[in-house]
Amino acid sequence: MAEQGDISGRKRGYAGTWPPRAAAPAGGFVPSRPALWPPLIETLRAWARAEAGAGRLLPWVPVAFGTGIAFYFAADHEPVLPVAAVVAVALCAVAVLLRRQKFFPIAVMIAAVAAGFAIATWKTARIAHGVLARPMFSVSLTGFVETRDIRERTDRFVLRVVTMESARGATRLERVRLSVKKGTAPAVGSFVELKARLLPPLSPVRPGSYDFSRDMFFAGIGASGFVMGAIKAAEPPEGGGLRLRYSAVMQGLRDAIDARIRTTLEGDKRAIATALLTGRRDAISQPVNDAMFISGLGHVLSISGYHMAVVAGVVFFAVRALLALFPALTVGYAIKKWSAVAAFAAAAFYLLLSGAEVATQRSFFMTAVVLIAVMVDRRAITFRTLAVAALIVLAVAPEALVHPSFQMSFAATLGLVALVQIGMPCLFATADHTATARAALWGGREVTMLLLASLVAGLATMPYAAFHFHRVTPYGVLANLAAMPVVSAVVMPAGLLGLVAMPFGFDRLFWAIMGVGIDWMISVTQWVAALPGAVGRVPAFGIGPLIVASLGIILLGLLRTPLRWSGAVLVLVAALWAARVPQPDILISADGRHVGVRGQDGLLHLMHAAKGSRDVFLLKEWLAADADARTAADASLTAGVSCDDLGCVMQTGGGLIAQAHKPEALADDCERAALIVTMRQAPASCTASVINAERLRRQGAMALRQGREGFVVEAAKPRGIDRPWSPAIADESEADTTVLAPRVVPPRAVDATPAEADLQAEE
Repeated sequence: MAEQGDISGRKRGYAGTWPPRAAAPAGGFVPSRPALWPPLIETLRAWARAEAGAGRLLPWVPVAFGTGIAFYFAADHEPVLPVAAVVAVALCAVAVLLRRQKFFPIAVMIAAVAAGFAIATWKTARIAHGVLARPMFSVSLTGFVETRDIRERTDRFVLRVVTMESARGATRLERVRLSVKKGTAPAVGSFVELKARLLPPLSPVRPGSYDFSRDMFFAGIGASGFVMGAIKAAEPPEGGGLRLRYSAVMQGLRDAIDARIRTTLEGDKRAIATALLTGRRDAISQPVNDAMFISGLGHVLSISGYHMAVVAGVVFFAVRALLALFPALTVGYAIKKWSAVAAFAAAAFYLLLSGAEVATQRSFFMTAVVLIAVMVDRRAITFRTLAVAALIVLAVAPEALVHPSFQMSFAATLGLVALVQIGMPCLFATADHTATARAALWGGREVTMLLLASLVAGLATMPYAAFHFHRVTPYGVLANLAAMPVVSAVVMPAGLLGLVAMPFGFDRLFWAIMGVGIDWMISVTQWVAALPGAVGRVPAFGIGPLIVASLGIILLGLLRTPLRWSGAVLVLVAALWAARVPQPDILISADGRHVGVRGQDGLLHLMHAAKGSRDVFLLKEWLAADADARTAADASLTAGVSCDDLGCVMQTGGGLIAQAHKPEALADDCERAALIVTMRQAPASCTASVINAERLRRQGAMALRQGREGFVVEAAKPRGIDRPWSPAIADESEADTTVLAPRVVPPRAVDATPAEADLQAEE
């Protein structure tokens, strides 16, 4: 009957309703196979083809170029320049030959990676100079003063060394950075004689922290220190050169601007106004400086893309408005392009006035690319503009890649360009919507865009702020909404007008207006910084989560299809990874004078040398990396630590930790302690794990974690690392292992010869 029913069904035409069934296995049912994978794979392929379409390759070139630079800085020792250059040229040639092949995008990316690696190698070889390895206590120097910084407590200047004399003899240094008593720094361009104490460039204060010695190397500075005694002016043996004369002229201009501002403003208002116009921000008081960064307005103090954009924008629209007053010019000439040229000149002058630091160069190149796009009738704000600016900056200064300023600036810019290219068309698709039109009439569109811009920029820079500064700004959007309109509409325009009016003697009014706006900015900063939870502290984490977060931000910014949301997944993975990074149990400074030990309460406790004061900068960095709100002067830092003239000890869950100041303490510590930190030489019979002066000199600051076999050591300079800014010590020891286990001392042989008296007694 069933067969008849089937036959009748097919005869009635039902057979065409359902697809034919596969043959059923004997004694079973036909398994259902939902066709999910083929459509999903095809959708992913379609998205990938859309992302690889025409015009989508260029924004990825600087990403690959920067990856090559990152590989360079990750190398254990300096690469061979000829090999790196030949490989880069060969891969670029291969990419050109494959320009009509489907593998062309892959070839371009590989060639860009090789080119970035070669450029970074070439830059280091081009600026190679000596770096001081050990302190020098009395050095006679002569040279030209190249730069000068006026700071809150001391002044500082960079000396281009002409002669250098020392009893010890030392590496030849080209430039040194010296601190002097406030108000005694010599003028830029002068030739001076002095005596100084020189120190090696500051190494990382903990493993994974920022390497200041690398910055000083790429700035051409081989040592830092301070002046001992008076500074004498002298006749130079030769001219300082055109560059030095230029530096003297620009420094004189900065001093003149600061002097004119000082006639109207004082204190932090004067310091901030000078910082906005000349880039000199060291005179800002510490409380205001901290409040600026806590509130999320710290970017205002560093001349960046925002400042350059405001300068160029004000000049552009002002010149265009003036030219528009003449109908003949409006009809017959491209006044928009003329305005762009004027804005370009103003941005170039602002670059020179502010000192042309790497961050300012990046801002100028980005602004210049936008203005050139206006001159040649191209769209100004695009991913291509950002890509070209990034390539220029990285080619000129590849070291900028590892600087927080570059990372945060380009992350924020990438987010803002993505907002303009993707977000704005979606948010304001047409002007016909009644709600949109009403909001626009009341400024709702502008407020919305400012809110979104602050939110996007804050989120994009958050991973880098957490990595470098160990904090985030929960109220950054609020602070930017309250302060930035005033900075943009009052402070910066008044400052520019003050510069224009200064030669004519009518600048005091504009400085006063600038001061009113700065007052408002400081008030907002202090109010936001005082809000509950304003300081979002983040414990230190490794470079791995930062790389994953960076890739996620790049995918979110550059991709157009729904594939972009894979970037959000990567950012989430990076956040979870960073949250699970364990904190060290023990921190040791590079000089061995400070030892931080994690107590039973989970907080760091300090042991430090009996003589000498605490290193406030080091302790601030340690506490910030530990997400600890205590200050360097907090009395609880030494709770649980027992100290005397011989040393310090502290009991932990992993045993007794000792810091031996004198040799007399080692005998007792070797018997009782699990770890000893000392500048002395421990006896060979010591069974405790020992960190001594020689190891610290070779490897710098250390972080230790308690493991099963002993202490796992992470050094600021691991064994085998040899870079120009951190050269290896010649007497590197095989004992510099990554696991510090208790030493096994073989039992000492006991003399078995009986005493003669005992033998006679027994006889």
